[in-house]
Amino acid sequence: MIDLDLRVEAPTWSDLIPELQAICERALHAGAALTEAKGEVSLLLTDDAEIQVLNRDWRGKDKPTDVLSFPASEIDRPFLGDIAIALETMRKDAATKDIELAQHLSHLLIHGFLHLLGHDHKDDTEAAEMESLEIAALASLGWPDPYK
Repeated sequence: MIDLDLRVEAPTWSDLIPELQAICERALHAGAALTEAKGEVSLLLTDDAEIQVLNRDWRGKDKPTDVLSFPASEIDRPFLGDIAIALETMRKDAATKDIELAQHLSHLLIHGFLHLLGHDHKDDTEAAEMESLEIAALASLGWPDPYK
């Protein structure tokens, strides 16, 4: 079971995605079901300006991105870490892929959650493993494979 601490910093999130909290909880539970993870996750739904600051300060990349994950240390368990998702970048990506915002949010959240658990995509083997978990979690929510 995952406990979600949701902060919505950009008010248009709730306008664009009805049942925002429920969608986020379902996505996290889908990721947790595949990994048997338990704990707490803090989620910040923000805008490109704020995520650019986070990306610059924590990753040295002075540009917006879609999702950032900040895993907690083992000593902080059951807290698993923080995830931040940027609305404008997510909307552009969803429009480019011609998919629903709720579907793309679910994918980004599952992707970020897997990073909290130590999964990565730095090489082809890691990427294939992480993508297969994402695909399975999304399928459990009724969403199609985002990599096709």
